[in-house]
Amino acid sequence: MNQPAPLPRYLSVVCGLLILYVCLHPFSGWRDSGVPPLDFLTEPWPKYTIWSDIWENVAGYLPFGFVLAPALKTGRRPWWIFVLVLLICAGLSFSVEFVQNYLPTRVASNLDLATNVLGGAIGGIAGLRWGKIFDDNGLVQHWRSSHVLPGHVGEMGLILVGLWWLSQLEPTTTLFGDGDLRVIFDLPAPMEFSAQRYMTLESAIVAFNTLGLGLLLMRILRHLRIGAVLLVLAVGLGLRSLADYVFIMPADPLHWATTSGLRGLVLGLLLLAAASRLPRWGQHSLASLTLLSQTALVNVAPDNPFIDASVRTVQAGHFLNFYGLTQFSAALWPFLALAYLSALAGLRRY
Repeated sequence: MNQPAPLPRYLSVVCGLLILYVCLHPFSGWRDSGVPPLDFLTEPWPKYTIWSDIWENVAGYLPFGFVLAPALKTGRRPWWIFVLVLLICAGLSFSVEFVQNYLPTRVASNLDLATNVLGGAIGGIAGLRWGKIFDDNGLVQHWRSSHVLPGHVGEMGLILVGLWWLSQLEPTTTLFGDGDLRVIFDLPAPMEFSAQRYMTLESAIVAFNTLGLGLLLMRILRHLRIGAVLLVLAVGLGLRSLADYVFIMPADPLHWATTSGLRGLVLGLLLLAAASRLPRWGQHSLASLTLLSQTALVNVAPDNPFIDASVRTVQAGHFLNFYGLTQFSAALWPFLALAYLSALAGLRRY
């Protein structure tokens, strides 16, 4: 009996956890509304529907279903895999809707349940059709075995890269400004804003994150590949441009391209080119040091009032879900990366 490839299993767990976080954020104000928690199952569907919400519900579960199908592939028949995907998606969505009865910012909905299951079903069909890319001879697995560290270490490294991309969709932070714990604990900025101070810190934050991310990628890859590092950075900048276009008012896809931000990006790339000549143990140590330094600078940097005034203040619906997810990913990413590097240091063969 063939065992499923490990990467889709990891991706399934990550997708499931992200769905839970998105749908239950901000995890506060729990109370019993007095309404029977299962009443939402028999309520009539809303008279008026917002089609964007429907498609977003479908899209939210589609990748979950897509990676679930190859993750469940252990010699089972396709129809049985599809049934399992439906049951898991329905169980997760039902659990989320049930718990939402106790959150004041959420409303349990049978329409959400139905559209979530529909998204999982579409994703499951796509996963059955194209999930072969995760097989041993598939495109993803072939590239992964050729260029990325083997075993669980490589899988976790790829997931870290995906989470870093997700964190770049956070429009309220400095470019590459991951690790800000103030948004989680609702802490004030320790410094007052001044243009010169902010620009200096912005350059340093961008430079350190560029260097740290690049060195982390060099540890994940089997061989030094500057092109792969540049591609990951370019995708990150593209996602940040998308976030600035969608969430900044007025829309400006190059809102991140400040003088200090570009200066930090160039400095980080120059430092990365120099650090690429270091031995692997030196790159490992420098990656940890730069990620720690970048995180410290982010947490002492002043808030930028111009960004705060420009971001759309939508506090309901799916924007709230998405905004909470990107904030959470951006805040935790450096700590996950540092934990990964610490674990990697304990495995001497890497």
